[in-house]
Amino acid sequence: MKNRLYFFAALLVLFSCTKEVEIEIPGYEEQVVVDGVIKTGEPAIVLLSSTANIYSPTNLEAYLNGFISGAEVIVSNGSISDTLIEICTDNLPPGSEAIAAAFFGIPVDELVQLNLCGYFSTTVVGEVGKTYDLVVNVDGATYTSSTSILTPTALDSLYWKPEAPLENHGFSWATLSDPEGSFDAYLWEVQRLNQLEDGSINPLTYKTFNPFFDDVFFDGLTFDFAYENPINFFDEDTDPEFRGYYAEGDTILVSLSKLGKAEFEFFEKKYNQIYTAGNPFATPTNIPSNIEGGALGIWAGFSPTVDTLICQP
Repeated sequence: MKNRLYFFAALLVLFSCTKEVEIEIPGYEEQVVVDGVIKTGEPAIVLLSSTANIYSPTNLEAYLNGFISGAEVIVSNGSISDTLIEICTDNLPPGSEAIAAAFFGIPVDELVQLNLCGYFSTTVVGEVGKTYDLVVNVDGATYTSSTSILTPTALDSLYWKPEAPLENHGFSWATLSDPEGSFDAYLWEVQRLNQLEDGSINPLTYKTFNPFFDDVFFDGLTFDFAYENPINFFDEDTDPEFRGYYAEGDTILVSLSKLGKAEFEFFEKKYNQIYTAGNPFATPTNIPSNIEGGALGIWAGFSPTVDTLICQP
């Protein structure tokens, strides 16, 4: 009898604490998204698109329809101001195919079949030490941003070694001496240089799973670190045992780029959100933007240094 009394008392406490909670979900508001890049020795490239409603279609047609055409995009470096021209990938100027393929991450033969439109500079090219201002005028609104191309930090060395118990497959390794007393952030990218089985060269640049990192834990230190091979990670023709590794004899081009703090925070949180998407235990992440005026996205300057790695012990 006593146990029953305890049970009913617990039920009374439970239901007496119940409260109906109403949550108002804000309605969808379309925003402009800026995706702009300028690298040392390369022209400024800016993509403009619109945010999509979470309930909208996610097919290729919807993706292509999200790009914004007819905007005025201006980039200046303090002495030169250039109004970017709008170019679509199905009508690329001769000589620009490789740059466009690297920017979009799509092979040229596939890229030219799509109608992806972006804004390209014809006179403003990235230079170390310069700051680049961006102005976007679209649909009566103006969005602005600024980014700098920082002095690059080159790798001390680049090498490959087998990863036990494998004998002829391993990661790419590097030695980096980080400048002391300053915030430094980096981007690691790779491109395969040796020929494919059909004799062609893969022109695409690949990012690893965590390609952006800063020096919060190694400011002023010299240290060694390794990165996996992102080129064959989803290649069904590669033995699953060897995915993520470079094979002995592979030749790759490694690019280590420097970028600013605001730019790093954008990309670091963006990749964090990508990798934790769908995880109910992940901490919600708001991706910061360096675009002023109400738009989302990023305007980023990069100062890459490149080195060739021949995978030999």
